[in-house]
Amino acid sequence: MSEALTFERRSFLRAASIAGAGVAFGKIMPAWAQTVSPGIVATLPTVSGSDIALSIGNVALRVDGRVSKAIGINGTVPGPLIRLRQGQQVRLRVTNTLPQDSSIHWHGVLVPFTMDGVPGVSFPGIAPGATFDYAFPVVQAGTYWYHSHSGYQEQDGLYGPIVIDPAGPDPVSYDREHVIILSDHSPMLGATIFRKLKQMGGGYFNMQRQTLSGLIAGRDQTQKERLEWAKMRMDPADIADVTGSTYTFTINGHGPFDNWTGLFTPGERVRLRIINASAQTNFNVRIPDLPMTVVAADGQNVRPVKVDEFQIGVAETFDVIVTPGDRAYSFVSESIDRSGLGRATLAPRAGMSAPVPPIRPRPLTTMMDMGMGDMIGMAGMDMTDPAMKRGIDPSAKQNSSRLLTKLTGWREPTDHGSMAASAAASMAGMPGGSMVGMDHSAGAGASTGQSMSMNMRDAKNAPGVKMGPGVQTISPMPTDRSGEPPQGLDGLDHRVLVYRDLVALERNPDVRAPTRAIDIHLTGNMERYMWSFDGVKISDPAKPIPFRLGERVRVTLINDTMMPHPIHLHGHFFELVTGHGGSAPRKHTVNVPPGGKVSFDITADAPGDWAFHCHNLYHMAAGMMRVVTVRPATGAAA
Repeated sequence: MSEALTFERRSFLRAASIAGAGVAFGKIMPAWAQTVSPGIVATLPTVSGSDIALSIGNVALRVDGRVSKAIGINGTVPGPLIRLRQGQQVRLRVTNTLPQDSSIHWHGVLVPFTMDGVPGVSFPGIAPGATFDYAFPVVQAGTYWYHSHSGYQEQDGLYGPIVIDPAGPDPVSYDREHVIILSDHSPMLGATIFRKLKQMGGGYFNMQRQTLSGLIAGRDQTQKERLEWAKMRMDPADIADVTGSTYTFTINGHGPFDNWTGLFTPGERVRLRIINASAQTNFNVRIPDLPMTVVAADGQNVRPVKVDEFQIGVAETFDVIVTPGDRAYSFVSESIDRSGLGRATLAPRAGMSAPVPPIRPRPLTTMMDMGMGDMIGMAGMDMTDPAMKRGIDPSAKQNSSRLLTKLTGWREPTDHGSMAASAAASMAGMPGGSMVGMDHSAGAGASTGQSMSMNMRDAKNAPGVKMGPGVQTISPMPTDRSGEPPQGLDGLDHRVLVYRDLVALERNPDVRAPTRAIDIHLTGNMERYMWSFDGVKISDPAKPIPFRLGERVRVTLINDTMMPHPIHLHGHFFELVTGHGGSAPRKHTVNVPPGGKVSFDITADAPGDWAFHCHNLYHMAAGMMRVVTVRPATGAAA
């Protein structure tokens, strides 16, 4: 790498850290953020037709001038755009030239379970040197993608986009489209990343912990608040497992220095098909000075909703319409923990560029993210107060003490030096001296006459969860947060998409009421890097989750951890329960916020065995995956 490029990269990192402290970006912007970048005008290679050949193999990937090993399809990362048409029959002949087994899963595409591409669930995988024919009818339209389901190959580059054109007229009118596929690239192999997470803990890659300078500047928690969180063995800055310290955030395989560019004619309606194909990064997407109209989510059309920013979870897709003027715009995909960003340009002419906004200050985890949303409300806290939305916040130094008093009756001793000892004595039995660890039967729950356990290790709060070292916490009172801005996006002065904004364009195909309901807890131990459903890992002896063919079931996902989990169910779409009845948005992946819960209704209409997992690759690899079986009512499903 040249000295100039090295200098630019260091300048960018320095600029990002200063911007996070609230200093103007201005003159310290790196060269790529100035309006002098030549840009890259390149479209993704495209394959189409009824018979498509794909070859999996090792490639050398160049990102921002640095070359690293990767796994690609037909020699490229991302793999080629697969363009299909609704109603056609397709055969995809996939040859594996790697020295190890591989696979391809068609994410969000409804296929027979034998074509789903999950080794050990729907087929054995593709052996080295072998070819596997995926053949299926194309029954839907929309924006989807494909990726490996073998080992860490998805992190290493084995992914690509799918666009399925509708059989009839498209209800979304547009003049031009660009497919924009987001990812998190690292020269470190995915297997190495996972090994470090397991050996060193979930915070190994976090270089944004609270510092003395942050304490002095008032950007971070106070010393007292830090002590309180330390007693709970929790790091409020632990937002993402792997960060910009290791990743370069890419757009269509290009880093922010490369500046991938999509062209348009001023005044056109441009459709952007945005796919989050990252291994573990949720992105905040915005185009400064250019509103976006969301027209599809996970390939399904929704009523148009105008926004300025949205968070896209791992494996989700959003289609948006923009109408740009005669100027260049920066397309920004900022990582959820604000440790870096992807950058591309939309421009009317090649060689144009636009200023890139500074990386914003990183968010901190809040008490809401602990699953204490309802308790905070019961305690009389004003959740419209921006300070309380951040939880324990330096701008509201008394909130912590007030909440402790309301929830537990404990009052802060006048001798601050004895605070920790007094709190520990007052809250005997709490794990790590947690301020939310006691069985509180006379407080918030007293008004209902019910006993409420506020112990974040109390199994009574999660019947059916297998307690053990892999379950660090249980959310005492998780809430439906589908009407709230996603983590880190509250309090902004522009429009942010929330799940409740999504309304299906057409009435759902099945509007029957569910005949049964199940709760599934998303569980984990961040320190030991253990993840699971209901305290059970995929490697543990566990029965599949049974569904009867054709039945209607309400599933509630309860996040007992302090990280978001993008949960994906193979072979099906489901309807989010967000108050829209028969027009509920249909999705195949839903991002469950920390300390929150999400409900969806599903019609089990696809017989077979289906993977059900967190789409954070490392959470899935560590155990957050189960198998769902769909069998006829007369079969042996249970």
